[in-house]
Amino acid sequence: MRTRPAFPVRSGLGFLFLFLAQALAVAVPIEAQAHGDTVKVVVTGQREGHVTTEITWENDGDAIDEAVAATVNSTSPDGSRTMGPWRLVRDAGSRTGWSTAEVLPPGTWKVSVDVGFPSLGHGEKEIAVPVVDPAPSAATPSAAAPTASASPSSPAPSGASAPPVSSGSPAPAPAGEGEGTDRTVWWTTAGVAVIALAGAGGGVLLRRARARKR
Repeated sequence: MRTRPAFPVRSGLGFLFLFLAQALAVAVPIEAQAHGDTVKVVVTGQREGHVTTEITWENDGDAIDEAVAATVNSTSPDGSRTMGPWRLVRDAGSRTGWSTAEVLPPGTWKVSVDVGFPSLGHGEKEIAVPVVDPAPSAATPSAAAPTASASPSSPAPSGASAPPVSSGSPAPAPAGEGEGTDRTVWWTTAGVAVIALAGAGGGVLLRRARARKR
């Protein structure tokens, strides 16, 4: 028993089906290999200690839209210091720029970058990270000079009364008060003297009168 194909080859629909199948079989490998099987890695330098790179497809130089899996290793010229492995992250606002989140210390470094996905790639370069001087701190305001205290010999301000002077001697009496006291004492002394003289005179006279009677 013979079976007939769904689309006879001799018919126009059969020729169209064969053409599309062959075109699809050829297009799939071409599209898969359009960018190539390797990526181009260029170490461009450093930015404030961050390693910077440019990663594109090797064949056509197109940007890589997929995530890139790459490791960065850095070694000092004498091999005494190594940094890494670090991964690359895409630079903000760039399709081909990639850099490290970590920072290299000042010095000269031999940097190598190895990409494993979406295809293989390698790049290396010797870069120098300069020493950055710290930003000068803001000048602190100078302390205000202390105000000089008034010296004992400084004159008292206008309108201020002078402090009382303490000493062992009594304070002088106000004007006029001493004069009145002196007058009172003089009159008292004079009165006592007059009374004493009057008493003495009376005694003499009394004695003479008694003497005459005898």
